This record gives sequence, structure tokens and C-alpha cells, in this order.
Amino acid sequence: MDNNNMNTEQQYQYQQPAYQQQYQYQQPAYQQYQQEELERPMSVGDWMITTLILCIPCVNFIMMFVWAFSRSTQKSKSNFFKAYLIWMAIGIGISLIMMIVAGVLGIGMVEMLEDMM
Repeated sequence: MDNNNMNTEQQYQYQQPAYQQQYQYQQPAYQQYQQEELERPMSVGDWMITTLILCIPCVNFIMMFVWAFSRSTQKSKSNFFKAYLIWMAIGIGISLIMMIVAGVLGIGMVEMLEDMM
């Protein structure tokens, strides 16, 4: 009887309790839907609303950053505004370089005119 009792104890000892069993994590359905929603392309109506918002001064600049870096923005819209902001930075950089060059040339011309007089 002692031996039979020992086998039963060994069975219980090696059996994993039900509350400790491992379950595979499944992504909730609403997250899958949200991911699919972010992957769908922008419609013409969405782009029309976007361009209308871009016509509003000051709001357009803020919204470009919101759309570029928000996780809830559709991927195509986010990528477009990231590229748009990069082009803006390039344009601002080129403009600054041109202003510096024009300033240096302008100062040189003023000095030249003063020497002529």
C-alpha cells in the first residue's frame, strides 16, 4: 500500500497544475483590425480633407508633424509627411545657404561701391 501511495504522489508531483499551463498569446481582434486599418491606402476623400487642413495657416505645420509621427495615422499618410518634412528641411537649408552667400556678396558690393566714391 505504501508503494501504491508513493506512485500516486509521484504522479501528482510531476503533473503541472491547470492554472500554470502555458497558453499561446493571441493578439486581440481589435488590434488586428487597427493594424489592417493603418495599412489600407488613403482614399481621395481622405486626401481632400488632408489638403483642406493644410490650407489653414499654423495648423498645417503642426499637423504635418502629427501625421508624420503619430502611430494612429495610416502608413501611406505618415510616410508622405515624413518625406514632405525632409524636403522642407532641405529647402530651408538651401535657403539659409543662399541667404548667407547673398549677404557676403552684398557686403562685398557695398565695400566696392564705397571704394569707388
